[in-house]
Amino acid sequence: MECAARGIVEEPCASGAHRRCGSCGAVAYCSKGHQFIHWKVHKEECARLATQMSRIDMLSQFPFTFSVEPLALNHTNRSMRCLFLESMKVHLKGLWKSECMCGPDIACVKDLSITTEWNMESSLCPCTEPENPVPAPLASWEDYFQWRSLPLHSPVAVLLHWPLTLYHCLQLSRIQTSRYDGHDTLCIHYLGPEKELLQLAVFAELRALFPGVHLRIELVGPAVPRSRDGEVVNISSYPNCSGESCQCRSSISSENLNCSAVTLRIWKGLYHERYGDIVKDSNPHLILAPNAGVAAYPSWMPTIEMIRGIGVPAIFTDFCEEAAHLASCCISSITGQPLGLPIQVNPFRQPIAENNSALYIPCYSNGFVFGM
Repeated sequence: MECAARGIVEEPCASGAHRRCGSCGAVAYCSKGHQFIHWKVHKEECARLATQMSRIDMLSQFPFTFSVEPLALNHTNRSMRCLFLESMKVHLKGLWKSECMCGPDIACVKDLSITTEWNMESSLCPCTEPENPVPAPLASWEDYFQWRSLPLHSPVAVLLHWPLTLYHCLQLSRIQTSRYDGHDTLCIHYLGPEKELLQLAVFAELRALFPGVHLRIELVGPAVPRSRDGEVVNISSYPNCSGESCQCRSSISSENLNCSAVTLRIWKGLYHERYGDIVKDSNPHLILAPNAGVAAYPSWMPTIEMIRGIGVPAIFTDFCEEAAHLASCCISSITGQPLGLPIQVNPFRQPIAENNSALYIPCYSNGFVFGM
């Protein structure tokens, strides 16, 4: 933890931040003096952070039988994420390569060629068509795993939180996806992709979630390599399992004509700068900004102003409730209106907590959703 007064006080921190606020428990200080000085700032947020801290146990509740935290108890020099992936025998393999700090950084990757391997046996991953149509609606990871006949010790939710969050946001937006059966296209503008650019194959699961619907997803953000700007990726099959004889390796079974198709197009730049190019043949039905960090990046201001004028449902996600709160304040200050979709926990958040040096509140990728 960093001292919450760092950057505010003139004198440097003398030691580690081990003195936690006695009221909220969310922030820490290196000394009583720094805590006293910081109170003029912290008093505005203390009660709010205390409420958020009261929900920590609920946030960490998942139906899975695997565990992450105990792995790091005797490995202080390794991240829990790395240790977890190693325990699942998928560390730096296939779709999992970018899931920890050991993997490639998107900024250094020039080739976004789709990796299509789960690197695990078929019983642990969704590599073929579902046995039954999706029940409406899926409301939790437990619902999804039961529908896909997956055991709760499978780690695939670590990657599938991307498409399942998109699925959840479409449910929240009340868009009638059945209207897009057949030849119509459901178009989603997906803002600020980063890590998922190296995991594009997981979006194949949208084929099963929206059978008969053609989805077009425009991924636009500054992290896109310049060499891939404008590239189109068509996904017509699921990532393969490790079984050589599995039917997922048959083009006939994996490209079932009764299932939907997913088309991804990749754009480099900020949304408000590239919007004119994107909508020449792709007007959005939904705008989604995962892990947006609206309060941290001033570049969101012109984008939010533009979205307000478009009049299309826009949903954001963020890692923790405090980040979502700060983002909601920014959005409301720009639009002059309260959120159309209040802040709420995403049932399909990633089940591995992220490091948070500023607060004791755990963070999860796509942890909270809210919208204009």
